[in-house]
Amino acid sequence: MDELTGWLFELYPHPEAGIVLWLLDDTGERRRLTQRFPVTFYIAGAAKELRAAWRFLRAQPIETWLSRTERRELFSGQNIPLLAVQVTQPRQQAQLFQQVQQRFPDLTYYDADLPLALRHAAAWNTFPLARCQIIRDESGWVQEIITLDTPWELDPALPSLRVLRLEPDCDPAHAEPRAVLVRQENHVYRLAFNPPRPLLINLHAIIKRYDPDLLLTTWGDTWLLPRLLELEAQWAIPLGLNREANVAAATKPEHSYFSYGQIVYRGQQVHLFGRWHIDCDNALLYDDFELEGILEFGRVTRLPIQEAARVSPGTGISAMQIVTALQQGILVPWHKQQPERLKTALEMMQRDQGGLIYQPIVGLHSHVAEVDFISMYPSLMVHFNISPETAGEQVGNPAELEPFASQAAPGLVPQTLRPLLEKRLALKTRLGQMSAWDPRRKANQARASAHKWLLVTCFGYLGYKNARFGRIEAHEAVTAYGREALLRAKEAAEDLGGTVLHLYVDGMWVKHPEWQSPNQFQALLDEIARRTGLSISLDGIYRWVAFLPSRMDSRVPVANRYFGVFEDGTLKVRGIEARRRDTPPWIAQVQMSLLECLAQAPSVEELPAQLPRALALLRYELKRLADGKVPLEGLLVSHRLGKATDAYRVASAAARAARQLQEAGKNLQPGQRVRFLYLRGKPGVHAWDLPQPPDSKTIDLIRYRDLALRAASAVLEPLGIEEGALRNWVLYGFQQMAISAQLNGNTAATIQAVNKAALMAKTQQLR
Repeated sequence: MDELTGWLFELYPHPEAGIVLWLLDDTGERRRLTQRFPVTFYIAGAAKELRAAWRFLRAQPIETWLSRTERRELFSGQNIPLLAVQVTQPRQQAQLFQQVQQRFPDLTYYDADLPLALRHAAAWNTFPLARCQIIRDESGWVQEIITLDTPWELDPALPSLRVLRLEPDCDPAHAEPRAVLVRQENHVYRLAFNPPRPLLINLHAIIKRYDPDLLLTTWGDTWLLPRLLELEAQWAIPLGLNREANVAAATKPEHSYFSYGQIVYRGQQVHLFGRWHIDCDNALLYDDFELEGILEFGRVTRLPIQEAARVSPGTGISAMQIVTALQQGILVPWHKQQPERLKTALEMMQRDQGGLIYQPIVGLHSHVAEVDFISMYPSLMVHFNISPETAGEQVGNPAELEPFASQAAPGLVPQTLRPLLEKRLALKTRLGQMSAWDPRRKANQARASAHKWLLVTCFGYLGYKNARFGRIEAHEAVTAYGREALLRAKEAAEDLGGTVLHLYVDGMWVKHPEWQSPNQFQALLDEIARRTGLSISLDGIYRWVAFLPSRMDSRVPVANRYFGVFEDGTLKVRGIEARRRDTPPWIAQVQMSLLECLAQAPSVEELPAQLPRALALLRYELKRLADGKVPLEGLLVSHRLGKATDAYRVASAAARAARQLQEAGKNLQPGQRVRFLYLRGKPGVHAWDLPQPPDSKTIDLIRYRDLALRAASAVLEPLGIEEGALRNWVLYGFQQMAISAQLNGNTAATIQAVNKAALMAKTQQLR
């Protein structure tokens, strides 16, 4: 027997060796190990059909072991009779399942399409970068794996990974790259694509010498690695992208799908064996939590890192539920089997109400506390034991905040979420105690962000139509409990003398005539926790916060459109142009610059003193635009295509830009973003990724000016400067008077000066 200790790096099926494990051992060696790991799926149905399936499976050349058994079905809670099909080689299981399913479509299948990594995690308690002790026999086969840590460690001991960065020298969608940039620690190499032979030889030498664990690329999935693999095949010069010899890289095609009311596009993927590949541009949440968050996402979901980087949080939650089910002997259905229970119209109105929203009081407010329930919906699921199988019992009373089912029998979803929720709470507590300059802060924030996305998604997945363990009744129960908890929080604030300005699903904005410091609001937090039984936190106290009205009707508030500055000077913005992905970068920067200018005011009373500087900044930026000094990249508009280019009947700006690209031979798929500039005259737009550059003299500066004024008015309107007055002042007042000379620090005088200047200037212009 032989013992090894290190970190489990990766595992995958092998056509002849069961599964392959890669271990980063304590000596720094990268070791390839093999393990026998048969996998099993189950079939349920009528006895006659099962006997026919048995005979069919016996006749297949794939080696299997067939037996009769029983397993627990989640929703009924009963053990059901099954035909167990054990496949010796994991790589062959999918093929065999597809054959039997096509032959017997009326049978019910369980544990049939589960990722190998999740099966292994359930059997051996493994996960990416798990600290392990591995025991091998004399032939080198792994006999036992002992994990020495868990996914829930706050400070996991991680190995030092070798990272090699690859990226083309420009965006391939915009222009043809001429070279690939290779970054290895402090060394940077620029390898030209032409001629290809030196490129392949030099890149192979770098990879062989450094032997990276991770290739971190930009546009690696969608352009760079496919291009390199094409050159490798054409010139018959191996690059050695895989550590696994004689195995080709795996590719997944691009696809578009509908999710949460919009079309989402996923580019093609290139996965390696024995080595990771992560494309920063194609990784779903890389911009939010980078590599540290991806590693944490993989640890808690048990998904392989290359998949964890690219899948949605919903897939991560599903993976966690699958592992919990496998560990408890619960069958995992191939397809969702629980349709929504029939309800009357009255029942639908009572149950399907969603989260509670209390429309904000429009305007400026000072010394406002933002109070949030910590991961409210996941906390409700755990605290009140809300799960698909418990929802069917119709037990629990949201109005009384009673458990949904017996706490002695926790459901599948609460069991899955509890350790993740506890780890997130521990990290949030740590971050609250950690100084801003602590070097550990960035890593902890990235890991907490990964947890946040998983916990946010777990609620929606309860009602998702294709979720294996979804049930709409459980989804409705969570919102019912959430509404009751938020109402109790509101009542607690009002009983203590506060005024509630806004409620939004899991948050509350409240002010109190005598409270301005966190210590003073602690009494409110304690009372809310007592009345609801849920964890509550003070997100911060605003020096001032502005709730904005609808642009269509100034009398109508908008629930999630506001901005404010906390006591420490931190800005928080929601729902305005700077938060939208289709806003040109220059306009977003102008709006944020105005907000940062206003944020210098220590109180609402001192805000008018910042107006001269804010208006001067706006005038300066608009002059830069008029003088052509704003880079074209700052004026780019980015729109997501909701359907195929040919399907657009109305020629919107995005559709026209997409058609320009189509005519140039660049076809965009639904869900992809098209970037373009607004031009004067027809066709009115210029697609950014066309081969020919746009003529800067044809840019529609008036349209960009109007967009900038619209964004600026969202910031200045709470101070009393309406969009029309601001627009007139800009259009007619620049040459007539120096507005800054009339601003004296008084709110009324400031606003009056702006409005008067605009009116006088417009009158003179009209004359």
